[in-house]
Amino acid sequence: MTAPSTISQDPLASALAPAGGSVPGSAELEAVIPNAIPRALGAVAPSRRFLGPLGAALVTMRPRQWSKNALLVAAAGAAGALGRDDTSVRLALATVAFCLLASGIYALNDVRDVREDRLHPRKCHRPVAAGRVGLRTATALGIALILSGLAMCLLVRPLLGLVGAGYVLLTLSYTLVWRRFVIVDLVAIAGGFVLRAVAGGVAAPVPLSRWFVVVVTAAAILVAAGKRHAELQRASLSGGSKRRVLERYTQQALRYILLGSAAAAITAYCIWAFRVPTVHGFPWRPLTIAPFALCMARYGLLVRDGAGEAPEELILSDRWLVLGFAGWLLLFSLGVAAS
Repeated sequence: MTAPSTISQDPLASALAPAGGSVPGSAELEAVIPNAIPRALGAVAPSRRFLGPLGAALVTMRPRQWSKNALLVAAAGAAGALGRDDTSVRLALATVAFCLLASGIYALNDVRDVREDRLHPRKCHRPVAAGRVGLRTATALGIALILSGLAMCLLVRPLLGLVGAGYVLLTLSYTLVWRRFVIVDLVAIAGGFVLRAVAGGVAAPVPLSRWFVVVVTAAAILVAAGKRHAELQRASLSGGSKRRVLERYTQQALRYILLGSAAAAITAYCIWAFRVPTVHGFPWRPLTIAPFALCMARYGLLVRDGAGEAPEELILSDRWLVLGFAGWLLLFSLGVAAS
């Protein structure tokens, strides 16, 4: 009696094995690895297959992406408005509202991109692409979330409702139009982050420094370019088809954009930090330059190595980025508390 094969017990080995079931050699491995990884991911990611309707709807809402809306609080904090009157309540409501808006847009985007997502090694596991949430259900969910978010924005301030509507229009138009155009797609993504910062200032309400807005814009372009760089690198390694906009980018051009946006973000941040008055003679804000610059450099290195396609996961999973952000937050908070 022959010993049972171990290939069938290992998802990755099963994905690499040819039809005959024998273990491939090194030359065969090089030929099948690009297509084997998505197959292996499907074999080892069963958790989403057994989600109930509510769980699938929650995944469609992308709660991990809500971390981006912390920018609303950062905008008010940069203006020194935290702790004043009912600012915290206004910011909390505004943040929840933008989480609802973002989740609704993600649901509608999943309906729009369902065919493309089904061909993607990671996005094919999304509930809409995998068929666990119907197209009509996802559309109704998206519309309901967007309307709820806009209503909450209007509850905080009518002007915030206008900013929220602008955010919805920009992000939906990005999906329909702007993402097909080189450079314009990066600017549109950056515009979404800028509108979040503006929303924080409107909700507080406080005026925003122009240099703070420049920092947000440059950092957002860095993240968007890093996402395109990772997508282009993955498509080149796997030999699969590229989205139309990726065919017009080159890795060298994206690296220039990454370098330029990082330099612009750090320069603008330095100008903003040194323009803030010292607190009791102690330069708290200038001290935050070091961890901010280190985070920019670390993120750039990770993107150069192929990471960055899912920036929210990268930022939360990399130890050095987390430590750098913790150091920045500590120094920034001490400056706010001392003022």
